[in-house]
Amino acid sequence: MSKYMMTSITTDATRSWDTLMERGKERNTVASERESKRLQKARSFDRKALGAIYDDFHQPIYSYIYRRVGDVEVARDLTADVFRRFLQAIHNKTGPNQNLRAWLYRVAHNIVVDHYRRRQNQQHYPLEENIICVGDDPIQAAELNLKTEKVRAALLCLTPDQQQVVALKFLEGMSNKEVAEITGKPVGAVKSLQHRALASLQRQLVQAGEEVPA
Repeated sequence: MSKYMMTSITTDATRSWDTLMERGKERNTVASERESKRLQKARSFDRKALGAIYDDFHQPIYSYIYRRVGDVEVARDLTADVFRRFLQAIHNKTGPNQNLRAWLYRVAHNIVVDHYRRRQNQQHYPLEENIICVGDDPIQAAELNLKTEKVRAALLCLTPDQQQVVALKFLEGMSNKEVAEITGKPVGAVKSLQHRALASLQRQLVQAGEEVPA
């Protein structure tokens, strides 16, 4: 392949990438403008706008909280509290003007932290279900439940910031950029929190006799 052809291919690839980036920015801009308009209507207590916000965010916020508390009724109550705080915030004119998703997740995180401050003697960080069933083998099921309990105990020792990053990154499957937007921290700080959290979990699980993936 000639040098000219290589240069041409590289140039075309760069242009294609730039085009994709521009389209991505345009989509983000449109989405941001749409959200701003919806929030503006919500601040006037427009029922349609408030209903759309609830429909869009109720299930994701509930799932996030449920994974943090492991109890259906508690998760429902805390999720309702998130939306009560949202309504109170817009009533007091202190609600978000943009990035509603990040605002709601931050409120959800703070509510979960407050919940466990009130109930310090309870397990802090269920992962999925309280009981793991594996076929008809009670021994295997007991072993897996024991491992889950050890992971929960290890997560209990993380700082609230580390817990939030682990929850958003590994339970919600968000990117570092998304986690940064929700936590209000730079991407570098998110990566640092993630690294320290995983290192802490590894140390504690090794001490508990668990094998930790490299």
